[in-house]
Amino acid sequence: MRDLAHRLLVYEAGAGNASEPPEHPAIRVYEKLRQSLGEFVGVAGFQSLASRALTLARPEVPSLSAAQVAADGSLEGLREIEIRFDMGKDSATDGEIILIARLLGLLRIFLGEALTLRLLRNAWPAEVFDDRNLEHGRKA
Repeated sequence: MRDLAHRLLVYEAGAGNASEPPEHPAIRVYEKLRQSLGEFVGVAGFQSLASRALTLARPEVPSLSAAQVAADGSLEGLREIEIRFDMGKDSATDGEIILIARLLGLLRIFLGEALTLRLLRNAWPAEVFDDRNLEHGRKA
């Protein structure tokens, strides 16, 4: 799951829209997951999975103690976390990878690998899952 989380973060790092204010790749990945999976499992289902993922990630990433999952599934306290994640970095940090990987791992446990991958493929283009694009982020 860490490899998949890393792929999604690398893709989103290269997918930012220059006309919009910069948003951290981890936030974009989380929000895409929330939107896509929320439609499938519902707001309460996603909120429950995200809360558990955050709980599982906190021992490895102490800075996540500032974050909370709101009733709508959004992450609160992200401003403090963004500062710790160093917004200027092009590559994903271990903390970001761990949080997203924990969420993906729970999805795989509860939905199964095939359904989880199908839902992810609905939110991201096939190139994210192509090994040739992992090192380079988004294709030009």
